[in-house]
Amino acid sequence: MSPTTPRHTLKLLACSIACLSVFGTATAQSSDDLGHFAGQWINQALDGQMSSQGPQPLRPDIQIGRLDPRLQLAPCARIEPYLPKGTQLWGRSRVGLKCLEGPVAWNVFLPVTVKAWGPAWVLKKSVAANTVLTADDAELVAEVDWADNRSPIVALPEHWVGMQAAFTLLPGQALRQNAIRAPQVFAVGSQVRVSTAGVGFEMSATGQALTSGQIGQPARVKLANGKVVSGPVNKQGVVEIML
Repeated sequence: MSPTTPRHTLKLLACSIACLSVFGTATAQSSDDLGHFAGQWINQALDGQMSSQGPQPLRPDIQIGRLDPRLQLAPCARIEPYLPKGTQLWGRSRVGLKCLEGPVAWNVFLPVTVKAWGPAWVLKKSVAANTVLTADDAELVAEVDWADNRSPIVALPEHWVGMQAAFTLLPGQALRQNAIRAPQVFAVGSQVRVSTAGVGFEMSATGQALTSGQIGQPARVKLANGKVVSGPVNKQGVVEIML
């Protein structure tokens, strides 16, 4: 994460079999029973997570789908819910249900949609790509689904005001990390200054930019002696080389 990347953003929720214990006992295997069972487990998994991610708690909204009605499951004395590898309790997902104690071992998946409602900054008008955002470009809306997109919401205005639009932004669009980027301070081919410092000394030189320079992002520069160096760009447009 770069120094200009928003910090107060929502982390994606994830859990595995190892971090949640088996959730009780279930004996009925109808789709409704399993859906209720999975819903209890999901609520337990999300407990406390929604209140620790943004400036104020998010409101979870869990929608659980149904199994294929043609599916017939044998009775089971103990069922373990789990998240399949590579999935998250965020947006459209699925929850696995595995029979641990029964005459027939089975493993099924329930479709799940997890929404997370909370305040977010929403564009009031179109903003062209590369335009620097101002406080007048967006307004705070009370209810936005943070889980509608994998890219985290940018929750605080100080983390998006002054940033550039990464692409054309449309009215009603919530501001997310993938929609903004640090302003460009120099282009490829520009003459730029590089600096380095150590105990008791500081050195600087000029060179040709091999990449564009954005505040807080790394840039590559070719010095007069042919050496290529890289480092983050500060607010003054200087590439800082770490020794």
